[in-house]
Amino acid sequence: MSEWKEYKLGEIGEVITGKTPSKKNPEQWGNNMPFVTPTDFDAYNKSILGSIRCLSEQGINAFQKKILPIDSVIVTCIGSQMGKVALNKKECVTNQQINSIIPHKEFNSNFIYYIFCSMQDYLRNLATGGSTMPIVNKSTFEQITIKAPDYTTQTAIAEILSSLDDKIELNNKINQELENLAQTLFKQWFIDFEFPNENGEPYKSSGGEMVDSELGEIPKGWGVVSFKETIEKYIDNRGKTPPVISDGIPIVEVKHMSDSSIFPSLKTQKFVSEEVYENWFRAYLEQDDLLMSTVGTIGRLNITPKNEIFAIAQNVLGLRFKKEILTQHYMFCLMRSKLFNDEINSRLIITVQASIKRSDLEKIPVIIPYYSILNKFEIQVRTLFNKISNLTKENQELTKLRDTLLPKLISGELTIEELQQTT
Repeated sequence: MSEWKEYKLGEIGEVITGKTPSKKNPEQWGNNMPFVTPTDFDAYNKSILGSIRCLSEQGINAFQKKILPIDSVIVTCIGSQMGKVALNKKECVTNQQINSIIPHKEFNSNFIYYIFCSMQDYLRNLATGGSTMPIVNKSTFEQITIKAPDYTTQTAIAEILSSLDDKIELNNKINQELENLAQTLFKQWFIDFEFPNENGEPYKSSGGEMVDSELGEIPKGWGVVSFKETIEKYIDNRGKTPPVISDGIPIVEVKHMSDSSIFPSLKTQKFVSEEVYENWFRAYLEQDDLLMSTVGTIGRLNITPKNEIFAIAQNVLGLRFKKEILTQHYMFCLMRSKLFNDEINSRLIITVQASIKRSDLEKIPVIIPYYSILNKFEIQVRTLFNKISNLTKENQELTKLRDTLLPKLISGELTIEELQQTT
């Protein structure tokens, strides 16, 4: 059995605190190297492949000492994103809210990454500066102690956990490709109007008759209604904050909503009792209802999965559409389209946080196609969304397994040999 030794972070590698280009040097911004900030972590799973902003060649030259080689361990050390961790797969620079470790050769980057995955609560408790803006500075960060075995054992542990994360990331990529296929078909049929006619030919380019509407030309026989007219039922919490308990039915907040189409299993510390759930809310979410964020990050959209029970917070709106005139997946693709999001953006109320009123949302015009065309679309895309749902469920099981193994493996409670004997 490998001996585990205690190390300070300053001993396992070089610690780099990032820095932001001065406003006096706008020429240091460009498109040549990722500039990673805590905000970027919302888009990451384990790997950093890019960022919202990038440095120019001038910026790269100015920050040579801050450049992080591939597979540095990058940790957010300030504010609400405290303790999030990732590995960069491209050379990058970070801002000053991030401390990064360039591990020495006797330490495995992936193993250190998983150590930090279990340390978020510890870092928050260690942070100074009060609850409004907690911070772990470089000197404090370097003094944090961890335990690690020899490099061979580190690598074996990291490979087990990485195999699970790699599968999760692969499933996420497949899900994104499947959703892109659905959106491509939606655009072809309902924006370009090249759905198959009775002869199987693309409608518009084959001379299909078009008529004027408030949204421009649409196929003859199709209609335009307001978003309000598509709604069968809104699901919300009556605009109030329900009494919260430590266990029960989980509450969906905007921060829990994912960029994937199917809503994942919910990790939250906010719950409501069955009594509150039954009496507080106007209605209850059912399979294939849509969830939409209406404040802050506007327009996040998820499909409610089968056999899941959720309550929803004030800034989340549940939507159930009239099945006699359209389908949920048509509305999902429509609401994910640029056309619809442009309509939302033109109606936003910008104060401290952006928001959209339901009354403004209800005015957005929606094209209603022939139901026979909708059914053909539904048959094709439901297959895609069923695959997305299955891969999402698989990811939930993989995540559960990883989260169970992680603390046991990185603490030495469970050895590689013991794990191999149980599998």
